[in-house]
Amino acid sequence: MVEAAFTTAALIYHVTVNNLRKGQRNAIVGLLMTVVQSITMIAGFYLMFWVIGLRASPIRGNFIVYIMTGIFMFMAHTQTIGAVAGAGSPTNQMMKHGPMNTAIMISAAALAALYRQTFSAIVVLSAYNYLVEPINIDEPLKCYGMLLMAWFSGAAIGLIFLAFRPWWPQGAQVLTGFYQRINMVFSGKMFVANTMSSSLLHAFAWNPLFHIIDQTRGFAFINYSPRNSSLSYPIYCIIGLLMIGLMAEFVSRKSVSLSTLAGR
Repeated sequence: MVEAAFTTAALIYHVTVNNLRKGQRNAIVGLLMTVVQSITMIAGFYLMFWVIGLRASPIRGNFIVYIMTGIFMFMAHTQTIGAVAGAGSPTNQMMKHGPMNTAIMISAAALAALYRQTFSAIVVLSAYNYLVEPINIDEPLKCYGMLLMAWFSGAAIGLIFLAFRPWWPQGAQVLTGFYQRINMVFSGKMFVANTMSSSLLHAFAWNPLFHIIDQTRGFAFINYSPRNSSLSYPIYCIIGLLMIGLMAEFVSRKSVSLSTLAGR
């Protein structure tokens, strides 16, 4: 059992490295592209807020930190959804090799996404702190814990889309992209939950990412106490979505295996 555990861990490591390198010939270039993507989104939202006249943070504190708390959680969530939804298919050619299985492919895809987003957040925060102006985050470890929650919730949702893909590949791809895009608005990264009306709050409260972003701002800003979001809600959502995803992936994998055997 110990040997099997080390073999599985080694496989996850190598597949994770392969996922980090397959987009670019050089792994460093791939990581830098993730950093550039984050910087582009931060600059885009800063420009949008400047155009509409919102040049100060709705929360008393640094305006860039307010934007970053939304962008980093959103990026970790949506990028992980795409990575997991596009990995671990039972029909993947890698599955023909004996030690490989879908669990390894899914874990590697999720860990590669987490590595990219963690690296991006550290680089962007450090560069802004040393090159532009010092920033203060009240509870940085708890903020990173919320990033892990955003990542894990993205992995659970991506698992559901992955399980749906063998039945309708194009439809699953469209639904994955649609969910990622509606989160541009319904993640709440452009709003502060404490200032939202009750009717508007109901339109966002279903989304676990909305709660994660608002709770992150509560840990980042000493003067902000999130009243209209919950820390327990995304945890229960993650558990429920993960169970649904695991069961759906098991059924899909068995169905694909049976159809393959029947074709032979």
